[in-house]
Amino acid sequence: MKIPAPAKVNLHLRILGPRPDGFHDLETLMLPLSLGDEIEVTRGSEGGVVVTCDDSAVPLGGDNLVTRAAMEFFRHTGLSSPLRIHITKRIPMGAGLGGGSSDAATTLRVMDDLFATRLGEETLRELAGTLGSDVPFFVAPAPAWCRGRGEIIEPLAVPESLELLLIKPPFGVATPWAYQTWAAFCKEPADEEQDLGWVTVRNSLERPVFDKHLVLPVMREWLLGQAEVRAAGMSGSGSTMFAVLRSDRDGIALEARALEYFGSTFWTALCSTGR
Repeated sequence: MKIPAPAKVNLHLRILGPRPDGFHDLETLMLPLSLGDEIEVTRGSEGGVVVTCDDSAVPLGGDNLVTRAAMEFFRHTGLSSPLRIHITKRIPMGAGLGGGSSDAATTLRVMDDLFATRLGEETLRELAGTLGSDVPFFVAPAPAWCRGRGEIIEPLAVPESLELLLIKPPFGVATPWAYQTWAAFCKEPADEEQDLGWVTVRNSLERPVFDKHLVLPVMREWLLGQAEVRAAGMSGSGSTMFAVLRSDRDGIALEARALEYFGSTFWTALCSTGR
């Protein structure tokens, strides 16, 4: 059984403060993207859970979120079966696009279908919440405000589908580091905002991440200076920057210009959001 695992973009991310459990209270608007990985799950003939990936850089040990998702599903249901899970990777790691979280949630969804357990969205989200703050969103990926540490999900009917250019430098950003470092910057002036009419584009994590990775604010300012771009910002904890395009006809030329300006070691993708 094979199913897509979509990436996400954070159009709005505001950190409200630290929590007693070590996480942070936040409010963020997340939208699934047409870009995504692919998860294929099949029953094996022997052994336990075996995870493979077409990207050799992806760690496949017990800490892999897909492995953890499969084991959490078996723990909850009491089932057991040899399992083969293959990840076709299109979402870069350390990008702020939710690739690992989406892969984990999609694994839960596929296993629920494969084993006909019919756990339901609420139970799957509870299981997903044990794996990471972003994982519950991907159980039923649709535009939503996510609050608490990300597990409180309020679906939102957005008024438009957005065409995006994603651009990522050849390094990632560790999410725990970004949140831990935010405290040193939280009393600085308010986050920069750009108004799309129905949501403001902002990200509280830009301040600590931009302070360390100086190319990222350069990327945002370059994107904002292009005629095709309505708004630009960083997704999640980075390092991917996104540009909201004025038209779906603007992407190819802008993507080529971005690669010419920043260099071929930068990863880019054109994609769209759902409504």
